[in-house]
Amino acid sequence: MTTSDAPEQGEHREHLDLKTQLIRFVLTGGFSAIVDFGITLILGKGLGLDEALAKTIGFICGTTTAYLLNRRWTFKAAPSTKRLIAVWALYIAMYGVQLGIYMAFYHLFPPPEDGIGSYVNRLIGFVLAQGTATVVNFIVQRTVIFRLM
Repeated sequence: MTTSDAPEQGEHREHLDLKTQLIRFVLTGGFSAIVDFGITLILGKGLGLDEALAKTIGFICGTTTAYLLNRRWTFKAAPSTKRLIAVWALYIAMYGVQLGIYMAFYHLFPPPEDGIGSYVNRLIGFVLAQGTATVVNFIVQRTVIFRLM
């Protein structure tokens, strides 16, 4: 452990039980998903940005939100460069999974140009992609990243 990876002087690392961590992870994920989807929707539907680029920017904003909240609130972990790198490596891998699922749904079921369907279609693709990534993220973060580092 390097000096920058060590818990702050006098900091007590509280370990939360699985149920508490899961509830906090889901709440954090819900909030972060709103950030992600909101930005994706604003950029893609509202500003006409390429859908994959809009999803990428939304993902970066939502993921940054999730990491910061999960590190501090869900897993009660001190700042750590190693942990940050590990989480971002996981998020990048999950980004590929998310984008693949989102774009596959988008192309298999193209949204209509106007009306509520254009939002519902994007929401369904987003939920499928986000749901898959959330399950994998929780398992890896809880059992590896925030346990061992």
